[in-house]
Amino acid sequence: MPVGEFNSAERFQVEDAIRHAEQVSRFEFSVFVGRSGADSRAFATQLHNKLVAPARSVLIMLDPAARVLEIVTGGEVRRNLSDTEVELTTLQMQSSFASGDLVGGLRRGIQMLAEHARAPQTLHAD
Repeated sequence: MPVGEFNSAERFQVEDAIRHAEQVSRFEFSVFVGRSGADSRAFATQLHNKLVAPARSVLIMLDPAARVLEIVTGGEVRRNLSDTEVELTTLQMQSSFASGDLVGGLRRGIQMLAEHARAPQTLHAD
């Protein structure tokens, strides 16, 4: 998670949110903060594809300078996390970013994605 724009305390907060999200959802989360280039979606997809387990991963790519946010989800994640839930999370995060709270927006977004991606509990009857 390149987070050159964050200090160590802010980086810890984001990493802590990632750890908690992975425990809640049982999927892997990654965050990239930095320059994305001209085609941010292609860049985010390329980053996602390089992850250890892309099918079970969520990548959040934030380019604060360009004011760009991309969220890429793997095939297994999409079974539990709909595009609508991702869009709602994106809006929530952008609201925080607009007020200057990058770390808070990332933390809240990671938490929301994890809660939505959590597999529904099933009841077994014997």
